[in-house]
Amino acid sequence: MVFADPPYFLSNDGLTIKNGKITSVNKGKWDKSKGFEFINEFNRNWLKLVRGKMKKDATIWISGTMHNIFSIGQILTELDFKILNIITWQKTNPPPNFSCRYFTHSTEQIIWARKNAKVPHYFNYELMKEINDGKQMKDVWSLPAIAKWEKSCGKHPTQKPLSVLARIILASTKQGAWTLDPFTGSSTTGIAANLLERKFLGIDVEEEYLEISKNRKLEIENEIIFNKYRNKLQGFRQPKQLEMHLLKEPSVEYRTELDLTTVPNNVYK
Repeated sequence: MVFADPPYFLSNDGLTIKNGKITSVNKGKWDKSKGFEFINEFNRNWLKLVRGKMKKDATIWISGTMHNIFSIGQILTELDFKILNIITWQKTNPPPNFSCRYFTHSTEQIIWARKNAKVPHYFNYELMKEINDGKQMKDVWSLPAIAKWEKSCGKHPTQKPLSVLARIILASTKQGAWTLDPFTGSSTTGIAANLLERKFLGIDVEEEYLEISKNRKLEIENEIIFNKYRNKLQGFRQPKQLEMHLLKEPSVEYRTELDLTTVPNNVYK
């Protein structure tokens, strides 16, 4: 499985409200837009690279907003991916709208697609139904934005909450599966994968955020913290529901070996 949180290209020198304070929307040079042609070409290039590394039955999840999600949907179709769902993540604690001239931005979109139209993908339908009170889970998820405890090692400006990634990973992988994040940032995908007993490979160009990733990985090597964070994952109806699922979950085993001499410095594993 691949999860990608590429640049949204929304750093336009505007203002927003965060923690009750007015702050800039700018995230960094990597989030500056150079026009729609640049955005399309950027998305086309990274999706081609990722597609080439995906197994036949692999799926990919890509998060975005109106700033980039339409481009991504177009390029996915162009590259022969099959779009399965467009999840709307409804944040339970969004920041207020600063200008008071628009509706409050309280959602993000997450496209779920598989590599091949004719090759079946894995979907843990029964678990998704179980944690949704026995009803089919819909494509609108109400989950909170990032919590304070998730920033214990520092914070990435576009960090995603562990609860969102946990649901994505549980829905589309088996225990022991590999997950890849080509824009890993502070590696929320990796922490969620490890908490759920999956393997992870993350790539990023910013060493500052890879240091946060490494520290977060070291943090959960402490068994007490590992269990504490796993128990804090939201989106479950009953206590111990996740723990009981992991005990009976199917697993996969891979015999492929990773030659670490070929892995560049900007990769977190």
